Amino acid sequence: QVQLVESGGGLVQAGGSLRLSCAASERTFSNYAMGWFRQAPGKEREFVATINGGGGLTAYADSVKGRFAISRDNPKNTVYLQMNSLKPEDTAVYYCAAAQRFPRNTPQAYTYWGQGTQVTVSS
Repeated sequence: QVQLVESGGGLVQAGGSLRLSCAASERTFSNYAMGWFRQAPGKEREFVATINGGGGLTAYADSVKGRFAISRDNPKNTVYLQMNSLKPEDTAVYYCAAAQRFPRNTPQAYTYWGQGTQVTVSS
């Protein structure tokens, strides 16, 4: 059982930046691909970014390419999402998740989920 805890969400103006963190309880953290998803009110959960276990490979949704960057620190059992040039449409609850394989961009491919952290971007 992998427990994931997100942090770093908050309120930011359009054009600003935030860095989300997700701490994992699992000692074999590097065995898992990690992903970030988001869900806005009334919308389905959507893929944002994913990174492989070693941290050398990443994939992004088109809507965030060039603005967001996913990274991980395996000794710290933590994955990050650096979000720059934020837009009001980025407003959502952001979730981190762990998967057995990379790359995966559907929620069904992820086994473990955090509780989410709210990101609100004001215009």
